[in-house]
Amino acid sequence: MSQAQNRLTQVSEHLAGSKSSIAPTEGDARAKLLQKNPDDIVVTACLRTAFTKGGKGGFKDTAAADMLVGALKALIERSNIDPGLVEDIAVGSVLPPGGGATEFRAAALAAGFPVSAAVRSLNRQCSSGLQACVDIANAISTGMIEIGVGAGVESMSLQYGPGAVTEFSDLLDSHPEAKNCKVSMGLLSEKMAKDRNVPRTTQDAFAASSYQKAAKAQAAGLFDEEIAPLKVKWEDPKTGEVKEITVAKDDGVRDGITAESLAKIKPAFAKDGSIHAGNASQISDGAAAVLLMKRSTAERLGQKIIGKYVTASVAGVAPLLMGIGPWAAIPKAFEKAGISKDDVDIFEINEAFASQCVWCANELGLDMNKINPKGGAIAFGIRWDVLVSTLLYELKRRGEKVGVTSMCIGTGMGMAAVWVAE
Repeated sequence: MSQAQNRLTQVSEHLAGSKSSIAPTEGDARAKLLQKNPDDIVVTACLRTAFTKGGKGGFKDTAAADMLVGALKALIERSNIDPGLVEDIAVGSVLPPGGGATEFRAAALAAGFPVSAAVRSLNRQCSSGLQACVDIANAISTGMIEIGVGAGVESMSLQYGPGAVTEFSDLLDSHPEAKNCKVSMGLLSEKMAKDRNVPRTTQDAFAASSYQKAAKAQAAGLFDEEIAPLKVKWEDPKTGEVKEITVAKDDGVRDGITAESLAKIKPAFAKDGSIHAGNASQISDGAAAVLLMKRSTAERLGQKIIGKYVTASVAGVAPLLMGIGPWAAIPKAFEKAGISKDDVDIFEINEAFASQCVWCANELGLDMNKINPKGGAIAFGIRWDVLVSTLLYELKRRGEKVGVTSMCIGTGMGMAAVWVAE
């Protein structure tokens, strides 16, 4: 029995033991999840910008804070919320400009929020945007605030570089496990793929599927509803001319990618390795925002409810096994929500590397048809902000209800959250 199966068995036994006298019949857990209560933390608007190629795409010359302004403005317009009612805005960013907090406070003001709206930045590596949403949901649940915004933004074009990994002190460098926290994700993903026996052929097949799903979804306009177009200035690298352009599409999506075409790409991190530019996430720029409040508040204000937040989990794994984070976090989220994998209609799992996504899915026994149905980070860029809009709009389009967002996290962690569409 695999480690994941052992973990899921333990979760099941724990749930069975805690509810032995009133054990629910099959389907009861999902039915309970779909119930509507006044204290539910609901989403009344969510959106994202397009995701564009780092250093090459539509946002290559746009500061992170400026992308955030665009996302927040669009959120106000789409929800028709009175900005004065929003008490707190949490912005997750892995590579924040400067310290982040100052620029993000300024961005909120420039977007139209009054001085009464507080703003903060936070960083939990790859789950920063999701953590921002969860922090706002928790603040609402405890009564600290009534209405808030969880957001995420990254400019890998302008912020990514040597400074992305901090130099460690002698104290940290002297501790073996602590030192592993600064090993590059590419190298440790190579090690994980080799140690966990995920061959390149499997990785390339998964990656090709991601490209194909994304290209098909983009051609069908399935991202249009969730994307807020942004007008930005863009310098033509050939002529040096600065133009004003409207960015409304993910520009990393490529049609015609197959496992055979990916097999021709040279490994990126080891001569005999399996990780390469075609089966790993693209470096990208973008922003996203989610408006959250209690159901009772939304009904009082006449806000349209898109979905609700249920619960979230975080988990730690060894730094060198960073990619298996979802394997550790998803079962914890199941336990907290009282559901199983069979109750979930869609999993949005960030594709940092095909190797880690495939391994986690296989170990957890997830249905591959439920994972990233419109493609993922391999196809259109690492989504270090929020996966919520992609998930909720796709659930609605399909007439389905329950979704899970999850990602591995640099330095060895994982996070997962459960959402319900309405």
